[in-house]
Amino acid sequence: MFSASQRRRLIKRMDFTEAYSGTCSTVGLAARAGNVKILRKLLKKGRSVDVADNRGWMPIHEAAYHNSVECLQMLIHTGIFGYHMCACCLRRLEEGVGSPGTGVVDSYSSENYIKTKTFEGFCALHLAVSQGHWKITQILLEAGADPNATTLEETTPLFLAVESGRIDVLKLLLQHGANVNGFHSMCGWNSLHQASFQGNAEIIKLLLKNGADRECQDDFGITPVFVAAQYGKLESLNILILSGANINCQASDKATPLFIAAQEGHIKCVELLLSSGADPDLYCNEDNWQLPIHAAAQMGHTKILDLLIPLTNRACDTGPDKVSPVYSAVFGGREECLEILLQNGYSPDAQMCLVFGFSSPLCMAFQKDCDFVGIVNILLKYGAQLNELHLAYCLKYEKFSMFCCFLKKVCLLAPWNHTSEFISYAVKAQTKYKEWLPHLLLAGFDPLTLLCSSSWVDSVSDDILVFTLEFSNWKRLPPAVEKMLSVRANSSGALQQHMACIPCLTHLCRLEIRACLKAEHLRSDSFIHQLPLPRSLQTYLLYEEVLRMNEITRPAAIHNRGISEAT
Repeated sequence: MFSASQRRRLIKRMDFTEAYSGTCSTVGLAARAGNVKILRKLLKKGRSVDVADNRGWMPIHEAAYHNSVECLQMLIHTGIFGYHMCACCLRRLEEGVGSPGTGVVDSYSSENYIKTKTFEGFCALHLAVSQGHWKITQILLEAGADPNATTLEETTPLFLAVESGRIDVLKLLLQHGANVNGFHSMCGWNSLHQASFQGNAEIIKLLLKNGADRECQDDFGITPVFVAAQYGKLESLNILILSGANINCQASDKATPLFIAAQEGHIKCVELLLSSGADPDLYCNEDNWQLPIHAAAQMGHTKILDLLIPLTNRACDTGPDKVSPVYSAVFGGREECLEILLQNGYSPDAQMCLVFGFSSPLCMAFQKDCDFVGIVNILLKYGAQLNELHLAYCLKYEKFSMFCCFLKKVCLLAPWNHTSEFISYAVKAQTKYKEWLPHLLLAGFDPLTLLCSSSWVDSVSDDILVFTLEFSNWKRLPPAVEKMLSVRANSSGALQQHMACIPCLTHLCRLEIRACLKAEHLRSDSFIHQLPLPRSLQTYLLYEEVLRMNEITRPAAIHNRGISEAT
């Protein structure tokens, strides 16, 4: 046997929305069709009025839902549970002199029948109100229907009246004691929430006039003002604000009406909230530090962003425990919003963003799913600083064209702060080393930075190690590097053979000449081609024979594919 609570949960999981034609009684079918003549004959023959179909619907539910006024009156007079109307009462009803509650059943039994619920917990009043049937609603209320009855989902007739938009039905319920406050659904969403969502100004005013709590909250701490702002219901929002509702209320997650309106792009609601004193510096989440300006930037609402920029405290742009809206624009891939923020003085570098796990907006731009080229160009246009970490992200996401472009702007000679991260991603990108390593070494990068790393020496292939050594004097390596390479050479014939060779004099001269050139000179093939040297020596300085031997395409043949050259 199931307990009452178990039966309730079982019923909630079942679908009782579809009516099966073979399960409705003849009395129910007559009530559904509004056929008074047939219903009268059936009642005279003693047919029961309490037979339910597969949904738990009885004839009274059919009559209420289908607006069968006379049938409903007859069913109320008849009663329930095997009681039938006597011939005298039927004759009185036919003559129009009957009234609800008369007949062979006492008023208690009649009210019980009226309050009978379907398997989903709907009584006849719920069904009548949901369809906006004023007369049916009046008959049921006068016959003793409970105006505050709830369904299994805790929905009340008042809530359904708001939902149907029938203010006349709503007034009738209020006149008969319907509770304007309190929960009207399982999540705590009530009638004022629903009216605000629907934007029905007349109903909102009626509810407020009858004592509806303008600060009522659902289970998520959401108020009617929040609902109006979220769904862009400007008139609802205006009425609630004029009634004194708190425009700086915060839901359970700290979101404000201004935040949600900015996120959803409801510019008129944003304008109204700001003009009414809404605070743009109330954060949505203390850990993530999201403000309305972040929401607008991330979702691409440029006009709202224009409204919020002059009113938002700039602490969010540079504060170490905060998040710049520049990150939000980059995260959302919103180029226009990003440019607006940077034009208004927000930093293209911003602060380290622990929330997203990035040290700069430029690092964030390397997300795999981000259309990063436009974002990167904008950040560079407004002075974003490049460093080795950005090169590392190029390797991580295999953005090799961008890697080549960045090499022209990253200082390869200054001490690096992120060497370990760079080498880590370099090791992972080793299978495609021909697309980036030649560029790096030809640009003047010191190969010892790689060779001093045990992870590089131990993890990359023999071909890569030999290629890296070509940019050094492998007979004059630091002892620690020489030791690591010797250990590796014990299991590699190719590496052992290369290290056994003595660098030729021309190679050593090449290293000396390249060491004398500035970094910006090494990054430009054209500069080397302009040196007063024979053509063969120019190509030798550019490692043409090494590239050819390793079947590597000249770096100059690889294009930037849309990456801006501007600094």
